[in-house]
Amino acid sequence: MASEAFEDLVAEFELFDDWEERYRYVIELGKAMPPLGEGERVPAHKVEGCVSQVWLVPELAGAGADARLDFRGDSDAMIVRGLIAVLHRLFAGQRLADVARTDAHAELARLGLDTALSAQRSNGLRAMVARLQGLARAAAPA
Repeated sequence: MASEAFEDLVAEFELFDDWEERYRYVIELGKAMPPLGEGERVPAHKVEGCVSQVWLVPELAGAGADARLDFRGDSDAMIVRGLIAVLHRLFAGQRLADVARTDAHAELARLGLDTALSAQRSNGLRAMVARLQGLARAAAPA
């Protein structure tokens, strides 16, 4: 099940008539995110598999089965910053186990991202999802 914030985003996307408007909105979401500091743009936080520079900084809250994922992110490309914001709405505040088992492809398809993004952007988005889900799996209790 997607987060309430993501469900709100799905509803917001339904208000737009075309993908040009949706792209502008995704970019606005990215602009609203605070940038990472230079000290956070390090290889340990960099996401490989993206054409743009992408960094994701995980922040875990709680412990055990109730541990939750949050993260901050940044990119040198505005549309990618917006995609990070979309992923934040999907995953932030969710239990680690829920993040790990979310069918992100299906959830993002509800926004039409599966058909609207270029192949390179889609690959980068998949790499970001894989990174976040991998972090959740690695941090989840055994």
